[in-house]
Amino acid sequence: MHDGIVVYPTDTLYGLGGDALSDEAIMKVFEAKGREYHKPISIAVSDPDMIRAVACVDELAEEFIDQFLPGPVTVILPARTILSSWLTAGTKKIGIRYPNHEIALELISRFDSPITATSANLSGGPDPVSLDLCTVPYDCAINAGPLSGIPSTVVDLELREIIRAGAEIDAVAAFLAQWS
Repeated sequence: MHDGIVVYPTDTLYGLGGDALSDEAIMKVFEAKGREYHKPISIAVSDPDMIRAVACVDELAEEFIDQFLPGPVTVILPARTILSSWLTAGTKKIGIRYPNHEIALELISRFDSPITATSANLSGGPDPVSLDLCTVPYDCAINAGPLSGIPSTVVDLELREIIRAGAEIDAVAAFLAQWS
């Protein structure tokens, strides 16, 4: 998969995966989606150690990870310098998905590195809940049939705020209320 892009299933939607440590692969993901370069791209990991390798994890983040991941939540954390500024769009923060989907976890684990975790559709297009709705160019795809279609909840733990409501929203809101 090095510098190529793959469509893969997650616990929410189909994702568009490229090597998150390769600027060339990241640029292919931006181009495939028609995504504006000032918008960050999340990454997917296969275990908590991979999270710690790419992001700064404090006590709040540790507790959040223990409670919600793997699962349909994107957690935004301070990025380590190992990650390209193309992924963070200069924010110095990274959105991280640790999906609760056997195929996604196997793909990331075998690749042994984070991959991009943006949806496999053109920017602004319909959510790709099935492979036929994956409207982006890609090198290969893994078809796992229809997916749940509920996007992940995006939470910025540094700001302690929900950026996008999605799956697990009530539980995430209750967790953040405890830390206010």
